[in-house]
Amino acid sequence: MPTCAKGLGVTPNGTYCYSTAQESTVLQGVTFGGVPTVLLLDVTCFLVIILIFSIIRRRFWDYGRIALVSENERQVKLFNCIVFCYDWALITDLFIYLWCSDEDIHERCGNDAIIYLHFQRHLICLLVIVSMLSLCVILPVNLSGGLLGKKLNNLLWLHIIFAIIYLMLTVIFMRHHSRSVKHKEGVVSFCILFICSEAYPSCTVEEVQICYDVAKLTHLYKERKKAMKNVAYYTDIFQRLGKRCFINTKPCGHFCCCDIRGCEREDAIDYYTKVSNKNLDEYLKEEEIIHNKPLGMVFVTLKEKSMATHILKDFNACKCQGCNCKGEPQPSTWSKELFISKWSAAYATHPEDICWNNLSVQGPKWWFRWFCINLLLFCGLFFLTTPSIIISTMDKFNVTKPIHYLNNPVVSQFFPTVLLWSFSALLPTIVYYSTLFELHWTKSGEHRIMMHKVYIFLIFMVLILPSLGLTSLDFFFRWVFDKASKSRIRLECVFLPDQGAFFVNYVIASSFIGNGMELLRLPGLMLYTIRMILARSSAERDNVKQHQAFQFEFGAMYAWTLCVFTVVMAYSITCPIIVPFGLIYLLLKHTVDRYNLYYAFLPAKLEKQIHFAAVNQALAAPILCLFWLFFFSLLRLGFKAPITLFTFLVLLIAIAVCLGYTCFGCLKHLSPRNYKETKHEITGKRYHTASAAPPKSPVSGYEK
Repeated sequence: MPTCAKGLGVTPNGTYCYSTAQESTVLQGVTFGGVPTVLLLDVTCFLVIILIFSIIRRRFWDYGRIALVSENERQVKLFNCIVFCYDWALITDLFIYLWCSDEDIHERCGNDAIIYLHFQRHLICLLVIVSMLSLCVILPVNLSGGLLGKKLNNLLWLHIIFAIIYLMLTVIFMRHHSRSVKHKEGVVSFCILFICSEAYPSCTVEEVQICYDVAKLTHLYKERKKAMKNVAYYTDIFQRLGKRCFINTKPCGHFCCCDIRGCEREDAIDYYTKVSNKNLDEYLKEEEIIHNKPLGMVFVTLKEKSMATHILKDFNACKCQGCNCKGEPQPSTWSKELFISKWSAAYATHPEDICWNNLSVQGPKWWFRWFCINLLLFCGLFFLTTPSIIISTMDKFNVTKPIHYLNNPVVSQFFPTVLLWSFSALLPTIVYYSTLFELHWTKSGEHRIMMHKVYIFLIFMVLILPSLGLTSLDFFFRWVFDKASKSRIRLECVFLPDQGAFFVNYVIASSFIGNGMELLRLPGLMLYTIRMILARSSAERDNVKQHQAFQFEFGAMYAWTLCVFTVVMAYSITCPIIVPFGLIYLLLKHTVDRYNLYYAFLPAKLEKQIHFAAVNQALAAPILCLFWLFFFSLLRLGFKAPITLFTFLVLLIAIAVCLGYTCFGCLKHLSPRNYKETKHEITGKRYHTASAAPPKSPVSGYEK
């Protein structure tokens, strides 16, 4: 079994495993895989990033605490005994951060943040155990050598057994985390999306809210609210100082210091009053015609949970009529005229979880939009999946010839891993905005889809294709389908030492540079700077401060964490030294996320399905480790070898159990997340609540 500090990736016949490596000027083997040099450089970069963040945090618009200065209708109690001082803001925040408990974070950030941090702590505890086992048992065995030949070695059984142990440990820790997930359901869980009629006389309806297309109305309301705040801002200045302020109404107008044509100044109070009145007129006009824009859905609040369950079962009952299987709900006098058989019903999600502006996009329009966006996303990421293609392109143009004979680890290991991290950091941003443009109906569905897409792309980019020595998905498909190609890839050279060192260096880069950049939040800082520059006045700059904070991107953050965790677990046997660096990554990630959740992001209210989806996704990590060991023994010992057959059998059982549990609901009775009935005191009555999955997109059937 290879370690990550031996050899240059050369086969016994003296040829390189991949034809492109022989003439390459970079990505060559160096001493210890370049890990010490990369570690030193990454730690230095991390310290520089922390210094930059401290300067930005103190000097630039309270950027480090945008969530605390953001507009929030509810009063957030921080710490009564501490008064924030601008000159000592960073020290004060760090002091508060070190002493804040989960209860403080729960009060400030909500229950979803606690579940997310709890998930990270379980992964940390898991990697602590895996680190001890890998370093104390697997690493000495790997250093003994002699496992690269085709001759069967009994020590290989030890690696398979430990891979199974890692799988069992992952299941145990994830099961314990799932058991601790508690998600309170409010009265809104009793709402059902359907149009009620006299078909259910035993059900008491307490409230009915018809849904309309309010996207434009919401936009006008927000714009008028901003204008009114600007009027109040300058009115307060006039009352205190007795002078009226004049502003340039053009974008970036506060940079124009000359009174020239096109840059005339206007009275701030008069200007924002006109803007407010204009928005009010448009708002009233839109309000008059809003009833002509129904969405074909309604929120109905029933008196008791049992009533909602009864109607929901009636609507979703499958009744076969000829060749068609469809639900026929209880008929009423208006059933035929209203085509009740085509209606659908589902439990409603929390109001804060609904993207109200997206409800108007449904049916074929939504699916066409989804198809086009994902097609463009796939095409954009098809040819530039990994940075290896850029490295190979640099070789073709002889860019790196001057350093060919230096064999510098800075070039051969540091830059490729930083480049890989840069691409993997850019990918979630692209997927994030593509998911936003899909216009999902709930934030939970949006985050869940984002998590799955980012994770799949990251695993292909960071783990699978580099492990196979493939440069991009384009090369991957040519390798699969092009049988006439002369440049044959030698799969027997997979999992060689330099590959392990490359992934160790990637985890190191993610630990220090990646977490440092998440603390800096450079994309958000750039957007913040642009919005501040485009602001017309100091009042608008205050509005930018109050509306710059966004909700935490749980989907992308789950995908990031699980990607590195999967890389660590996949190479925990073939390259055990990667596990301690994975533990360092999770510790730093946990620290940075706690800080960002408390100071930089707004609370979010999501459904618990996204947290359970992350648990299911974490199980892919030890299964990939089994995949790695199976291919290792298959390519070197053959399929008929006992260890290969045993690994294949264990792998099939693990995949079958996971697919049966996640996709087909098998073994649900063994799950700790069996939905228990809990009692909540609501409006003087007690109701039995149970969790139900809300629709995440038009596929769930909110249509007429």
